Amino acid sequence: MILQLPEAQALRSLTHDGRLLFSTRSIRLFAFGLVSVILVLYLTQVGFSDSQVGVLLSLTLAGDAAISLWITTRADRIGRRRMLIVGGVLMIVAGVAFAFSGNFIILTLAAIIGTISPSGNEVGPFLSIEQAGLSQIIPDNQRTAVFAWYNLSGSVATALGALVGGGLAQLLQSSGVSVLISYRVILVLYALLGALLVVIFNRVTTVIETPQKPTTTSRLGIDKSRGIVLRLSALFALDAFAGGLIVQSLVAYWFFTKFGVDTAVIGAIFFGANIFAGLSALAAARMAARFGLINTMVYTHVPSNILLILVPLMPTLPLAIIMLLLRFSISQMDVPTRQSYVVAVVSPDERAAAAGVTGIARTVGAMFSPLITGSLLGAGLLSIPFFLAGGLKLIYDYSLYRSFKTIKPPEEK
Repeated sequence: MILQLPEAQALRSLTHDGRLLFSTRSIRLFAFGLVSVILVLYLTQVGFSDSQVGVLLSLTLAGDAAISLWITTRADRIGRRRMLIVGGVLMIVAGVAFAFSGNFIILTLAAIIGTISPSGNEVGPFLSIEQAGLSQIIPDNQRTAVFAWYNLSGSVATALGALVGGGLAQLLQSSGVSVLISYRVILVLYALLGALLVVIFNRVTTVIETPQKPTTTSRLGIDKSRGIVLRLSALFALDAFAGGLIVQSLVAYWFFTKFGVDTAVIGAIFFGANIFAGLSALAAARMAARFGLINTMVYTHVPSNILLILVPLMPTLPLAIIMLLLRFSISQMDVPTRQSYVVAVVSPDERAAAAGVTGIARTVGAMFSPLITGSLLGAGLLSIPFFLAGGLKLIYDYSLYRSFKTIKPPEEK
């Protein structure tokens, strides 16, 4: 019965290359989750000050954005598979440098040039190029469902990676290994997983490449799709800026401050929230097939943002948790639909570049939001970030619908 569901049928439609790209997504997010648990602890154990750690993490994000933009905007011209291999090599570079050096300058260069994730979230050029490749080898009417599974597989892999990273470090330390060495073992494992990615990317065939090499000389790698990509990028940056005002760690702080919730309960709240979010991505594909990509993005995002605004207005902890869980149960339905829409409405030979540019726009949009939230929390304005984020996201929803409701992907024409 389950195999007959549309979502399961989308998975069955994957080719050998599609399954390889799913495996690289899972391995990579497992590696990012693995190292995210110990990275800051490792840097402090090496002897870096809090300010040095902050600088290093900021440069990691800035360097990742710059390198990813350069790679993704050239992948369609130079070769998607080649650029995915380059990304794997950059993971190896970062893992080896962090594992075997405690020099601040060397680690700074490795953080800028290499690929490593302080948060466990997707970094590097992989996401944009893999989704461009997947869109090349799957039917248009299966694209959104495949992207939903692709996102869900990454969420599960990140959670498992974080669980293994923390458990492995504890196991090594209880076996008599020093704290510093236990962290370095995990970083070596991270580099080995990067090497495994290089091997798998080498097995991917040229079927993921664009059928017609782009001739554009644009630095962004987009020519025919420039107008639509830049408009989408501006809107996605607004949405990401709003989302950055209420990142998970800051919402956790709000629960702790307002209700005195201990960390175990907060962890349980967000475990449930992320499970709901992951499952909601699957439902997005079925909605998109019925109502369209843009309609699904907006129709699910608007109530999600209203629920976000309602969270701080709840007088009790149970009601606040219910509002948050309801919000997460639909909040991620726009993710696979958004990703599917971007690669669907641009020229096929500019898909990787378009996904890369819009992805970087989201990164830049979210970069400064936590600073604003921190200032508001410091001033005792605990509820303002929720209202501000929800309001800006509603503006994004209206603008997106107004601007793109008539621009349809191929499967909706």
